[in-house]
Amino acid sequence: MAKQDLLSYIREGRTMTRSERLRLIVQLSVPSILAQISATVMFLIDAAMVGHLGEKATAAIGLVETTMWLIGGLSSAVNMGFSVQVAHFIGANDFEGARRVLRKSFVCALSWSVLVSLTGIAMHKQLPYWLGGSPEIAHDASLYFLLVGVSGVFFQMEGLAGSMLKCSGNMKVPSALNILMCVMDVCFNYFFIYTLDMGVLGAAIGTGLAMLVTAGLMLYFLLFRSLLSRPKVSSSLEGGTTETFTKAGTADGAPIISTAFKIGAPMALNHILMGSAQIVSTIIVAPLGTVAIAANSLAITVESLCYMPGFGISEAATTLVGQGIGAGQHALTRSFANMSVGLGIAVMTFMGILMWIFAPELMAFMTPVDVVIAEGAQALRIEAWAEPMFAAAIVTNGVFIGAGDTLKPAIMNIASMWGVRLTLAFWLAREYGLRGVWTAMAIELSFRGSIFLARLFHGGWMKSWKKQG
Repeated sequence: MAKQDLLSYIREGRTMTRSERLRLIVQLSVPSILAQISATVMFLIDAAMVGHLGEKATAAIGLVETTMWLIGGLSSAVNMGFSVQVAHFIGANDFEGARRVLRKSFVCALSWSVLVSLTGIAMHKQLPYWLGGSPEIAHDASLYFLLVGVSGVFFQMEGLAGSMLKCSGNMKVPSALNILMCVMDVCFNYFFIYTLDMGVLGAAIGTGLAMLVTAGLMLYFLLFRSLLSRPKVSSSLEGGTTETFTKAGTADGAPIISTAFKIGAPMALNHILMGSAQIVSTIIVAPLGTVAIAANSLAITVESLCYMPGFGISEAATTLVGQGIGAGQHALTRSFANMSVGLGIAVMTFMGILMWIFAPELMAFMTPVDVVIAEGAQALRIEAWAEPMFAAAIVTNGVFIGAGDTLKPAIMNIASMWGVRLTLAFWLAREYGLRGVWTAMAIELSFRGSIFLARLFHGGWMKSWKKQG
């Protein structure tokens, strides 16, 4: 049975067997997981290209990497504030309401991305020094941040279009385009880094061009080839009857921007404080030396290969929970939530085992420097033990986002990161160096997963929308 057929079961209120629910979760997760893994593999290749330029080049990019994550997180918060509403409207068969949300989202997201890019341009020279970087890597770090920051508008539009497609149930197109973006990134980087011998500058140009092309393609599929682009959507397109699923005027008076703010603002605050915590973590690592900075950066890149499948399943959970809420199917929604989290834990546990076994080989792929390989492999083997609970935190957070419940999870994330990880890292780094920083990370991720699971099973995330169902 086609994926869209099973998705239509949610909107039509039809009963789904356990195997059908699991099949739908897998069908939505697999394209996103493949895209996440491909993106990580390509990023590994990308980082390895820079890594072979030497530890200074790697350290330059690693120094500003966490700040770029922070900016990316803010962009994602803006996108999700609107795309979660689209999932709710689609679940209620209100495609006209979904299109109104889409139109408003473009205006807000474009305005936000221009503001962020201008801010990045203004601060790029001082940023490496604020982060504790040495003069020998500051120039390359600031240049890399500047050029990637200029590409922020492309990144925002690509993310918004992809998020809208995914929340409508179309995982294949954005996943395929994300894979294409990674391939283009590697090709462009090879050309600019090696063929034109532009070093770190070439890596930034290649990344920016890949974002630009992907953003254009993603917008094309959203605006001209998706269900949201059509004036009226009939259920025949979903494999059902010919009844038209358009409730004109449903969203006319809906406070779209206000709702987006309620969903997105806690996520933005979460990303700001979590991103700031990552920056503080970088500052803790920076005094340990160039080798530690390089090993930390490359180990984080390698570890992302392990947790990216969790984010793929999380995206599927957001879509299914969002549409289930829109359809008012409370029991089905909770079942989707529990099954998605269980699948995420199983997949990331397996990935953690592989990461522990092959940690030295993965680091050796990233850099030829023996001391960096040794430091990074040790860090990865510490982190591998936390992957099951990290999965719980990732996928459960996706469930909460789909429900529009973002404030309390944000508070939980922030308290865990600042109260547990950074506190432990500050003290352990003094005695154990980089190993202490990663031990603190593993302890904190296990704690975070535990409190997220407790909230999932307690059901507090369901209370607000149950009253509206």
